[in-house]
Amino acid sequence: MVAETETVTSMNRLELLHVADAVAREKGIERETVVDAMEEAIQKAARSKYGLENDIRAEIDGTTGEIRIYRCLEVAEIVENDATEISIAEARERNPDAQVGDILAENLPPVDFGRIAAQTAKQVIVQKVREAERERQYEEYKDRIGEIVNGLVKRVEYGSIIVDLGRAEAVVRRDELLPRESFRVGDRVRAYVYDVRRELRGPQIFLSRTHPQFMAKLFAQEVPEVYDSIIEIRAVARDPGSRAKIGVFSNDTSIDPVGACVGMRGSRVQAVVNELQGEKIDIIQWSPDAATFIVNALAPAEVTKVVLDEDAQRIEVVVPDDQLSLAIGRRGQNVRLASQLTGWDIDILTEAEESERRQEEFRERSQMFVDMLDVDELIGQLLVTEGFAEMEEVAYVPIEELTAIEGFDEELAAELSNRARTYLEKKEVELQQKRVELGVTDELAAVDGLTSTMLVVLGENEIKTLDDFADLAGDELLELLGVFGLNETQANEMIMAARAHWFEDEDVAVQAENSVVEASENASESAK
Repeated sequence: MVAETETVTSMNRLELLHVADAVAREKGIERETVVDAMEEAIQKAARSKYGLENDIRAEIDGTTGEIRIYRCLEVAEIVENDATEISIAEARERNPDAQVGDILAENLPPVDFGRIAAQTAKQVIVQKVREAERERQYEEYKDRIGEIVNGLVKRVEYGSIIVDLGRAEAVVRRDELLPRESFRVGDRVRAYVYDVRRELRGPQIFLSRTHPQFMAKLFAQEVPEVYDSIIEIRAVARDPGSRAKIGVFSNDTSIDPVGACVGMRGSRVQAVVNELQGEKIDIIQWSPDAATFIVNALAPAEVTKVVLDEDAQRIEVVVPDDQLSLAIGRRGQNVRLASQLTGWDIDILTEAEESERRQEEFRERSQMFVDMLDVDELIGQLLVTEGFAEMEEVAYVPIEELTAIEGFDEELAAELSNRARTYLEKKEVELQQKRVELGVTDELAAVDGLTSTMLVVLGENEIKTLDDFADLAGDELLELLGVFGLNETQANEMIMAARAHWFEDEDVAVQAENSVVEASENASESAK
């Protein structure tokens, strides 16, 4: 940047413009930006010579390179500051058409820059050119988030690498590099642009080689069908440097998405693997059916049964006993990646564990019916075998469904239904008494969706009034009542219903305040 200073001090006019052109080309910015920086530098140096209190401007002719320096004076009736104002009489001596408020330009002789002034001018030009360069870099790369870029390692700093992209610099932080991956100055790097920020020291372009989308973009480069959107990569999960899973889907039923991504003799996937330092990649057929996709995602393990809980986004997977370690993977890697890929929490059980648990649930439910309905074990087991799991089902199911059970006649069915209802009524009375003893108010009990059991749980956790309940956040309520099957939407709706009286109170207060104001105004009118 020494050249910029010399343009101000010793070069002729055309050389000034030649330097502006050279700097603009080198930095990739507009020539006008460099000329503006030079004008500001000359202006600053001139003010230091003629006095900082003066309003001095400088202009460089874009064609001839001629430098013009002038002082701006405002025409005023009464001059309060000689440095920036001129009287109307004096102004009309110079320009008969001058009016108060006009600005007159008074030409000044060229400035002969000293060493300090030249250094100041240089600093101004350097700063302005640097700011323009940073703005150009930001504008160029802010719309390139999500692309893969290539560059050369410029330097290595504390494990992170600075990459020269040609017209900008970018950084790959240590945690965005693959494990055991090292680069030296001059090495070529390919990485994914995941963020571009405006910061005080210039735009920061952040690159990553561990980002899941880096792998997706690599496949788009290697697989023409992905680039042309015939095949879509719907999901990616990575354990960088070790293993990854991608879910692919074909918009053309005649094209196998997995085979297209693998390529002839694995050539396409191998190119991606090589770029990722040997990271193993499982390519999986994506499916709109969650259960099918999850079963595919757990490959190479075989799955014999799945049970989905859509509200909780959780799935229970049953695998053969000899497939458990394969399904879980080393240090849980396979099931963890499958969970990330599908967005579901996955619980894995062996067939033996699932059978044992099913038998335990059967025994517990049978015993519940035996104890609560005061029946023998056979009847309890028959109810569970037919799918009855709760006392409410026995109490309120149509009699025909009970009589359909082998060995149940109408009299037995009616007796079981009556006993179940009697039990539930007795339990409800006990819960209501406990709710009152805990101090849970009737206003809280009136909130739609809250059962007596829920109210007791709330009371035991010191949630006793409508305001206590209204103060809860949705996740706090789910933590307390989630075991009762409450979901986030229901929790938020109940809390908002409990808060309704707050807004009603505000409306009443506003109406009362308006009434007072109105009465006061009426009284004032009457007094007049």
